[in-house]
Order: sequence, then structure tokens, then C-alpha cells
Amino acid sequence: MNDALGIALGSLTGVALGVLFFGGLWWTIQKGSSSDRAALWFFGSLMIRTSLVLGGFYVIGLGHWERLLACVLGFIIARLIVTQATTAAGKSPRSDREARHAP
Repeated sequence: MNDALGIALGSLTGVALGVLFFGGLWWTIQKGSSSDRAALWFFGSLMIRTSLVLGGFYVIGLGHWERLLACVLGFIIARLIVTQATTAAGKSPRSDREARHAP
């Protein structure tokens, strides 16, 4: 495979893995915080998300450190994207002053 194509594939895969991991984390927090079995939600989600990401890193980086590096960088970029998207989705109409004080 062409080096540039492999690196591009690695970075896109890293973004996809990052969105899967951090999007899944956000979803788990939403579901697990209101569940009676929160520990099961969090532990199960951690195991599934970590297994998928490590498997993806292994497949992409198999003998090619450049692809692995591109994949990790894509993963980090996805973290920034998901963090920005979920922070914007979680904004409340309350003012900052109200949000800083306990009821």
C-alpha cells in the first residue's frame, strides 16, 4: 500500500476509533448515571470500548509504526472533537453564576 494512503487510512481509522471510544463514554455516562446498575454499565462499557480500540490499533499498526502514529493522532483529534460536541450539547440556560453555587 502507498505510504500516504496508509497514513491517511490510519488517521481516519484513529478518528473513527476515537469517536467510538469517547462517544461511547459520553453515552455510558448519560445512561449509567440514571441506572440502578451503574457499575455494570461503566465496567462493561470500559471493557468493550477498550477492547475495540486496542484491536483497531493493533490491526492498523501491524508492522507499520507510521500508521500507528497516525491512528493515535487521529484518536486524539477525535477526543477534542467529541469533547467540544458534548460540551456544547450539555450547556444549560442557567448563567455561570448560578451553576457555580450549590442549591
